[in-house]
Amino acid sequence: MARFLITLPIGGDGGRGPRPDFPGFVTDLRRAFGPSDHLAQAGRAAEIAGFGGAFVPFDPEGEESLVVAAGLLRRSRWTRLTAGFHPGVATPVYAAKVTASLQRFSADRLDWWLDVDLDPAVARAQGDFLQGADRYARAEEFLTVAKGVWSEEGYTYEGRFYQVLAGGFTPPLSGHRFPAVHLSGTSPEAYALSARHADVHVFDPDDDIEAAPLPGVAYGVRLPVLARDDESEAWEAARRLWTAGGQAAGTLPDPDPRTRLWHGFPRRAADGPGGRSRSYGPGLVGSFETVAAGIRDYIDRGVGVFFLEATPYIEETYRLGERLLPLLAKERTHVR
Repeated sequence: MARFLITLPIGGDGGRGPRPDFPGFVTDLRRAFGPSDHLAQAGRAAEIAGFGGAFVPFDPEGEESLVVAAGLLRRSRWTRLTAGFHPGVATPVYAAKVTASLQRFSADRLDWWLDVDLDPAVARAQGDFLQGADRYARAEEFLTVAKGVWSEEGYTYEGRFYQVLAGGFTPPLSGHRFPAVHLSGTSPEAYALSARHADVHVFDPDDDIEAAPLPGVAYGVRLPVLARDDESEAWEAARRLWTAGGQAAGTLPDPDPRTRLWHGFPRRAADGPGGRSRSYGPGLVGSFETVAAGIRDYIDRGVGVFFLEATPYIEETYRLGERLLPLLAKERTHVR
């Protein structure tokens, strides 16, 4: 049974462009449309469209993901939020305490996605100077301590990065579901960390999923999609997406005939503090039936959790909920 989550906008306007202010004769002093309104509408769209949850990614230049997740959990009744952050953002005790409070207030609807292997320049801009294998060693301790204080009163830990003496949660923080842990990466260190701590290991669309040595861990994929009523309409939309990023129409890449993946989805790759460059990643383009078939291929390869991404976020969330998810009715389930 597959679970489908939609990725939410955490930076910019979510691909919708700037909204006009109220005309001058309107005396309402409220802003016409603010960033929190856009996020609230995106979260509401995920719930109405029938997604099993929503993903708030870590973005070093975007809104703070745990704060956004808290706001959306407050505004929704059913949506389960997966918040992305990196272990250097706080101590594991503080992250666990914030999460315990959010679980109390939301009936245990928050999950974690730890971004362990950030671009070194981006990590340094966040105040994090660890590199290489040390990041995974710290993440190992981070999750060990977070789980320890969550489940054990009087918890004590002495490690390389963290120390706790006679800690551990007591009521009202204790007794709630520890967030499901999502991890990613294809290095030996990433797989070793997931084998010990992950509930879901999330792959990129073109990763060698079959090579992952993770028995007992659920597999997920973060998958950009562009789906329309027919192939020609979908590829015309892909062409507009390509040229909107400043590329010439004649350079539109063809999809990989083996994987069906189109390597033209813009993604923002951090290249250091104060500046980011645009790169392009793989995803599925085509009719709703074609995209559904591509998703079924991943399911056949063992993937059970899909973090779909489509812009503009609100409109595409409704579109995918109305047209794509019904085609996957046999494969999907809601986890609430």
